[in-house]
Amino acid sequence: MAMTMTVRVTGAGGFVGSWLVERLLAAGRDRMCDDDRFDLCASDAKNAHLAALDGAGERLRLFRADLLDYDSVAKAVAGCDDIFHVELLAPAVTGTKNVLKACSQAQVKRIVVVSSLSAVMVNPEWGDKAMDEGCWSDVDLCRTTENWYCLSKTLAELEAFAHAKRTGLDVVTLCPSLVIGPLLQSIVNASSAVLVDFLTGDRLVKMKLRNFVDVRDVTDALLLMYETPEASGRFVCNSHPRRVSDVIKLLKSWYPAYKYATK
Repeated sequence: MAMTMTVRVTGAGGFVGSWLVERLLAAGRDRMCDDDRFDLCASDAKNAHLAALDGAGERLRLFRADLLDYDSVAKAVAGCDDIFHVELLAPAVTGTKNVLKACSQAQVKRIVVVSSLSAVMVNPEWGDKAMDEGCWSDVDLCRTTENWYCLSKTLAELEAFAHAKRTGLDVVTLCPSLVIGPLLQSIVNASSAVLVDFLTGDRLVKMKLRNFVDVRDVTDALLLMYETPEASGRFVCNSHPRRVSDVIKLLKSWYPAYKYATK
């Protein structure tokens, strides 16, 4: 990709978004970011870490864009070449539809969408088979079990590919497992809160296998998908599964003073 191209990042102040912005700035590219709920500025505690990143003063501009308001999204998208749609917790389907529509109107070249492994693995038909990018969560099962997060992520990703088929927009998606790693932002995000549960024992934690992936691996994967013209379709991003009990043992060796979940 050309060095002068401009990119928007939705959810830039979040866990994955912050690391993605850091990687983009470190690569020396000219980038712009937007957030769906806040006016981003150095005085905003939630986003002060972005303004403090190396290169932010010269190459980072921060926008407010409400993902549920199409006109707001269209204004933020106008004039950019590519999009990273990283926002994870906004109403996924409506927000994604607005971003996709705005990208088509602005003739964006490529949109990289962060989905979730939750859109892959909630399906009893797979059984013990290894899951890959061809596996999709069962939307009817998600509704029946009221698994609204998995349902919204699955429907949003399906809509992304349906939109791509209708319009020709270049869409690629990444489905990471539970994203963990060091925080750049000041607020503990949802996936990192799982580790907090391990540390504090605030809730009962089942001793089962969990799929984890480092946030830096996720952002590297996003950049690789963005910069590789041949990349298309859907990609799973996951490390090897670990038992929660093994993760707790590892955390205990690092931070022995904390109270840990035992059930």
